[in-house]
Amino acid sequence: MTDGAAVPGPDAALVVIDMQDVFARPSSPWAAPDYPDALAGTRRLLPAFAGRTVLTRYVAPAVPDGAWRAYFDQWPFALVPEHDPLYEIADLADVVDDGVPVVTRTTFSKWGPELEAAAGGSGELVLAGVATDCCVISTALAAADAGRRVLVVEDACAGSTAENHERALEIMRLYAPLIEVTTVEEVLGKV
Repeated sequence: MTDGAAVPGPDAALVVIDMQDVFARPSSPWAAPDYPDALAGTRRLLPAFAGRTVLTRYVAPAVPDGAWRAYFDQWPFALVPEHDPLYEIADLADVVDDGVPVVTRTTFSKWGPELEAAAGGSGELVLAGVATDCCVISTALAAADAGRRVLVVEDACAGSTAENHERALEIMRLYAPLIEVTTVEEVLGKV
């Protein structure tokens, strides 16, 4: 269920959040079970955003500080160098090979000067990726706070569980009109 006319403008940038091995591999403690669905939705969106797409990656900080220390005490498997295969972009190597910019951050939110620059300063972001209940929602909120219109494509995202995916979407719906939840079909104008 979407919020209606959540269609991006012609200059909107597609931001594909953290489609990485650590979230794709079923054996990973951070696996998003519906990752294949998010990937399929993302692949459908890519042609419509040729030249206006950015990929992001989450990596662990080299030395966790503050609250991140306790976080990585719970998830020590993820304390590997940023070039470890765990953090490779999964299933989208062809997009990376096409020269699409990749923004790497040690924070759940990918919004910041790097993403703003990579998105060409677009005032509108279309978000796809994982996990809806972590990096997607964190990015959406930060970008909205920075004055960007944010469209979250629910069927091109996946959460840590299906229930958490839905919960995160419901929270983001509370931020309308700054954040709008939409579908691949609506973004592509096929409704």
